[in-house]
Order: sequence, then C-alpha cells, then structure tokens
Amino acid sequence: MFWALADPEQNAYVGSSGTHGTPWPHLRQICCVERHRLIVRRQQIIATDVDIRYYVTSLAPERADAKALLALTRGHWGIENRRHYVRDVTFDEDRSQMRSGAIPQTFAACRNLVIGLLRQSGATNIAAALRTYAARPADAALLLLATGRL
Repeated sequence: MFWALADPEQNAYVGSSGTHGTPWPHLRQICCVERHRLIVRRQQIIATDVDIRYYVTSLAPERADAKALLALTRGHWGIENRRHYVRDVTFDEDRSQMRSGAIPQTFAACRNLVIGLLRQSGATNIAAALRTYAARPADAALLLLATGRL
C-alpha cells in the first residue's frame, strides 16, 4: 500500500509538536509505504512481516504524484540495498575500530572502490566475489589493472 497526502492545512501542523515546536515550512507531501514480506525457509513460509514507513518531501504534487514518489522511495532503497547493505553486512563496517584521523574515510573510500569494481565486473554477490578474489590474488590484480584506473 502507498499513499501521499498533499494537504497544506494538515501538513502545516507537521513538526509543530516536536522539541522546537517549529512547523516545517517546505513540507509539501507526506507519504506512507506499507510493505508485506513472506519469510521463506526451505520452500516453506515460516513468517510474515509488515513494514510501514512514512516519508516527508518538499516536492509538490504537480512535480511528483504518488506513483512518482513510490518510484523515488524504491530508488532510494535500491541504493540502500546495493551499497550500504554490502558495507554494513559484508564488510561489517559498523563494528570497525578505525575512528581517528582520515582512516575511516580512507577505508570507506577503499570499500566503495572495491564494491564499484566488483559491480562493474558483473558481480551480483559481493561476498562471494570477495571470497573468490581472496583465493585468487592474481585475478584480483588483473581486475584492478583491467579497469585502467591504476
């Protein structure tokens, strides 16, 4: 389910009950996305999950109707799933102990480079590709050299 509310009278109240009590002057629409998911193990449904998320946007209804807003949220989650999920899960970035100086940004850039190289080479499963290249360092070097970036 997806809906978008573009009611200036209702939207004027959003933000006014927060800590600062200031309405959000650029708010144009409020959206709701309800996702239903089946959790399947060994070809059997073991659970269902419902996820409801609310979004706010400064896009006017003339610029982005409900269908366009849904496409934008899907695009956002595509990025989240492809890049950030890999960084969070495959590279376990959230538990990194590197926290001083330029080290965190340098390693994040290196991880992004690796993800980009692997995606560009056609890898769909980054974890599997990392294991493959870890076992074949010569192939990893060829991947780097083939891009022409080094």
